[in-house]
Amino acid sequence: MDKTAIKTLIAWLASASDDDIQDKLDEINLAEKKVKSKEGLSDLALARRLIDEEIISRLDFLNLKQD
Repeated sequence: MDKTAIKTLIAWLASASDDDIQDKLDEINLAEKKVKSKEGLSDLALARRLIDEEIISRLDFLNLKQD
């Protein structure tokens, strides 16, 4: 995944709804079944990690707001 794609994904994550994020994870799950190349699978894994980080950040933020 090139720098532009990473920046685009991060920018999208900043404004994506929880449903949008879940939809993107569903797309990644489907793509992982179809993609065979090492590079493609690596890109999907990176996208998943970035999304997971965003989800964790949102959960942490919600926990802080509740305290």
